[in-house]
Formats: sequence, structure tokens, C-alpha cells
Amino acid sequence: MDLLSTRSLDEPYLIERNPGYFEYQLPVSLKAVISWQSRLPLLRNERDEWELPGGKLEPGEEPAACLAREIQEELAWDATVGDPFHTWVYRVFPNRHVFVLTFLATYDGDAAPAFSHEHKELVLVTPDEADAVNMPEDYKSAIRQAVERGHFR
Repeated sequence: MDLLSTRSLDEPYLIERNPGYFEYQLPVSLKAVISWQSRLPLLRNERDEWELPGGKLEPGEEPAACLAREIQEELAWDATVGDPFHTWVYRVFPNRHVFVLTFLATYDGDAAPAFSHEHKELVLVTPDEADAVNMPEDYKSAIRQAVERGHFR
């Protein structure tokens, strides 16, 4: 097995593909802005940040199917996953970056969400309330874009 070379210890996400040519090697995280009764669920993670439901894309998995699975695992909801609409690279830590692809999603059922052991807490907020919570700015941007698209009615 060939070992991949990184550009530096500070940039382990940059992998050398050809001599002197480096490209990103990033995990892919799929997230959902879910509309339910004009509110959206947010989950508090181990870093005490709020985040959108979702998770990592596994090899061979289709993105929408992965996100539907993650929503079921994290909220116990069978949600309808719509179109992707927002992307960004999240610098979790100085040496840890993740490519985030955000989708629109809806849940039309009556059951309130139940959060899994993966998170510390769950809240349901209006899109306006999301702006005041401790969450990466790009999640907030995705929520604002979902509102502009008429996702919350």
C-alpha cells in the first residue's frame, strides 16, 4: 500500500498526488436545513456548538440516501431530502477540515424529534432564532438561504 504524503503537519488535508501537486482530501459531511412546523431542529455537539442534523458520507453511499439515514438516526424522523443548495469547507480545528454539503429537507409527521446519543441536546428554533446561537456562520448562512428560497412557511 502506498502512503500518501501531506504538504505539512499543519496541512494534513493537502495530499500530494503528483510530485509538487497537492489537492484536498476532505471528509464529506451532509447536513439538512429541515422545516417542521415552521421550525428547524439544531443539535449541540461535543464542542458545545449547535449544528444542523446530518453526518459523514460513507463510501458507495448516495448523498441524499446518506442524509435521510442520518436524519433517521439523529432525530428518529423519516424526512424528505430535497436539493443541495449550500457548500463550504469547515475548519473544525487547525488540522481538521470537512467539506459540508447542505440540503433542504422536510418532515411532515406529527412526532417531535428525539435526539440520539451522538449529541448533547436538541432544540427546535425558528430560522430567526438560529442567528443567536453558537454555531458556525456558514450554518447560519445556509438557514438564511433556505428562508430566502421559501423553505419555511
